Amino acid sequence: MDELMRGRVYGADHEDPDPGPQAGHVYRELVGGPLDGLLVDVTGWTERELDDGAALITEIGAYGPGGRALYEPRPSDPRRWDWGGDVP
Repeated sequence: MDELMRGRVYGADHEDPDPGPQAGHVYRELVGGPLDGLLVDVTGWTERELDDGAALITEIGAYGPGGRALYEPRPSDPRRWDWGGDVP
């Protein structure tokens, strides 16, 4: 089993009995920063969107509730997205 198929998915409710990845979906692993270890569901994203990465809302980043954590694909392994900092 692919190691990316384990873990909790970004945005899953803390009360969700199955917060892990779902069959038929495509994920990227977030590395570093406030969302380290979570998976982000990129099912249906275009190549350009995947290349751009994401600014993900988080309450636990440097800017508190409503702030965003920036993640971009790792050049050597685009299945993993590295943290690039927080923005308001």
